[in-house]
Amino acid sequence: MPNRYPGSSQGEYAVDYYDMLGIRRNATLDEIKSAYRQLALKYHPDRNPGDQIAESEFKKVSEAYQILSDPEKRQLYDIYGHAGLNGFDVGGFGGFEDIFSTFGDIFEDFFGFSRSRGRASRAQPGADLRHVVSLTLDEVLTGVEKDIEVERRVLCQQCEGEGMEPGTEAQICSHCGGRGQVSQSRGLLRVFTTCPVCRGTGSLIPHPCEACGGSGTTYENRHMQVRIPAGVDNGTRLRLRGEGEAGRFGGPPGDLYLDVHVEPHPFLHRRGRDLLHGAELSFVQAALGWEIEIPTLNGSAPLKIPSGTQSGDVFRLKGEGLPDLKTQKRGDLLVEVSLKTPTDLTSRQEELLQEFLKIESFEPSSN
Repeated sequence: MPNRYPGSSQGEYAVDYYDMLGIRRNATLDEIKSAYRQLALKYHPDRNPGDQIAESEFKKVSEAYQILSDPEKRQLYDIYGHAGLNGFDVGGFGGFEDIFSTFGDIFEDFFGFSRSRGRASRAQPGADLRHVVSLTLDEVLTGVEKDIEVERRVLCQQCEGEGMEPGTEAQICSHCGGRGQVSQSRGLLRVFTTCPVCRGTGSLIPHPCEACGGSGTTYENRHMQVRIPAGVDNGTRLRLRGEGEAGRFGGPPGDLYLDVHVEPHPFLHRRGRDLLHGAELSFVQAALGWEIEIPTLNGSAPLKIPSGTQSGDVFRLKGEGLPDLKTQKRGDLLVEVSLKTPTDLTSRQEELLQEFLKIESFEPSSN
């Protein structure tokens, strides 16, 4: 039998709030919300029209959730039971409008409707825009200023964004009475939705602006110079606030997002802030040691190859990579050596190699 405590707003004795929601006394807030959601859906009046028992249960589980979701009330209830809640406004909902005002945000999540009754705001934010900027590795190294052109919507100069011919006035929407919303009955609740005629503005335009067709905006080609910092990578997105399309009725403008595309380099490959380069040597150069010139983004740099170098060995040129976008510290240039075996030997070359083979101590292995 459920636990009962004296001193509740529901009478001399009341069912324990935890039992009411079917949860443990150490339940988390998420568990409390989940339990309330299931019971509220079960007993909601829209699903139980005219059922007085369901209406009563709906109010009870709402009261239980009101207490157990509040840390202070829950602590007092855990220690003193219902008596510890004296002085708090517990339960006693005058009707479903009271419940709705208390749990409106939860009902919006659970049942998919809004409790807003006021006229919808006319302010409309502008749309964000996207533009691709292509860079070379040389431009990534130093950073660069780019001239770009973006087509965007701006406020119509003729009607100043109002969408109506100058000297004319908008009319109050007769469908919603200028509120921007219309209501529908759902059981004991009234649900408000955006007016389908005026689309939430509360007014209609009898004489649309000829310049913009009533939209309040026109297109322009915006030329601007943007600074791309050194170290950006392929896929980096830069945000230019307020450079998107214009907002309407006092709404803020959108933003412009620059998506960086780094073009492939003919002989350097990127790995983070390091650069990779492949160098080809003859086996003689690798055996004896050699000095080669390595192409870099700054020109070239000498690299000494020690004797006995093997195919696949990697050498590092410090500071010849790309800068880090945040710290601007440069990475390195990594040079991977590969050995090329000659295919067209002269008779003299073959003679020398035969002599070398006779005195070579290396034994081939299949391991």
